[in-house]
Amino acid sequence: MVAMADPELEDRKKRAEKIIASPESYKVCEGCDSIVGAKVTNCPNCGSYRFDSSVERVVEQARILGSRPSRSISMTDYM
Repeated sequence: MVAMADPELEDRKKRAEKIIASPESYKVCEGCDSIVGAKVTNCPNCGSYRFDSSVERVVEQARILGSRPSRSISMTDYM
């Protein structure tokens, strides 16, 4: 596995801190475990429409995602 650059990991930590500070504004996709805005109806990553909006789950997932490199495929990977 390729090591992630520190600035990228720092950015993920900052985004996680923002989510943890206001977890009621987010929810976790039950299809791919992405964190999305509370008003989203379909996950932009996997298309799922099932979400967990509990504060506990959002905070837990933000901590997980903010502490490790990204493992998901982005649109740039398809190009």
